[in-house]
Amino acid sequence: MRLISRLLMLCAACFALPSLAAPLSNLYEVREPVADQQPEEREAALQRAFDTLVLRLTGDPEASQRPAVAELRKNPQQLISRYAYENEGIRAFFDPQTTERSLRGAGLALWGANRPSILSWWLVDAGEGARLIGDGQDQSGALRVAAQHRGLPLRLPLADLGEQMLGVAEAAQGQDAQALREASERYDADALLAVSAVQTGSQWEASWHLWLGEEQTRGKASGETHEALADAVMLAVSKFLAPRYTVAAGEVEDITLEVLGADVSRFAELEQLLTPLAGRLIRVESDRLVYRLSASPEQLRAQLALARLHEVPAEEMLVDTLSTEGQPPEQGPAEVPAPEAQATTEAPSDEGALPEGEKPLLQPDVGLLLRYRW
Repeated sequence: MRLISRLLMLCAACFALPSLAAPLSNLYEVREPVADQQPEEREAALQRAFDTLVLRLTGDPEASQRPAVAELRKNPQQLISRYAYENEGIRAFFDPQTTERSLRGAGLALWGANRPSILSWWLVDAGEGARLIGDGQDQSGALRVAAQHRGLPLRLPLADLGEQMLGVAEAAQGQDAQALREASERYDADALLAVSAVQTGSQWEASWHLWLGEEQTRGKASGETHEALADAVMLAVSKFLAPRYTVAAGEVEDITLEVLGADVSRFAELEQLLTPLAGRLIRVESDRLVYRLSASPEQLRAQLALARLHEVPAEEMLVDTLSTEGQPPEQGPAEVPAPEAQATTEAPSDEGALPEGEKPLLQPDVGLLLRYRW
């Protein structure tokens, strides 16, 4: 009850904040084309759907060829809760828990549903002059389908007259992108993608450039149709992003995570972000949340960056420790001391709550200590 009451107090300080990283609700839904509804065609389409999902979850085009994964591919229906035919295609709904457990058991490193939102400045030229594709325009549908197929949260600009004049083609080719960066600030996305697509005869070709924080990459893609080109670009983007967020079995360690500056909106966002990592809230102290979880520190840092959280430097953690304890810690500032060296207040469970004013039992934090603030 004590923990719940503190969460309610946290709710009283609610201020609505935009969620930047975009959890994909349809991550485990895959659509593949079919020629007919015969059993052989259906089985082949479901196997293609399995391949698409594995690539969507790993970013690794070779993942489906691993022996353990190839065994799962022989009978993908064991991972599918249902499927349905629609618009000359088949839509497969994979069970998230069964699929994730099976793929991790096969040794794959997986990318969760919380992914960086991508603002795409997509310039298209089909021989009648270049035009920026905006949100709600006809050709935006092809981009959204391609992004969903590759598991990417896509945003598109308004493409008003002022934005049509921006140098998208130059930015896509790796030239000056300052104007594009400034125009992107209003959309507040995690990543920026500039694409210049041109139709030449029966072929589509594109130059693209992606920025993610201080990282960037670029490339070229082609396709027989604009839809195929969009899929090729989104696949290349997915392959670049996936290694930054995937974590393999055996690469995790126990972590105590402290988050400062929380309110109810941020608490809800953090809960959603940490759910795939089995994060467990153990304490609430004013605007300070303390979690325990088992994860890869690198993956956790990447996920927290999506929520615009900033890691507290080790030297600041040391200053905080000195100010609160009056003496330096026995171990390095980024590592939590052993149980006999440090004890902290553990939030009691709802059962057997202590009377008001009485202190709960002391329990030690465990593992690596990471501290973040908004």
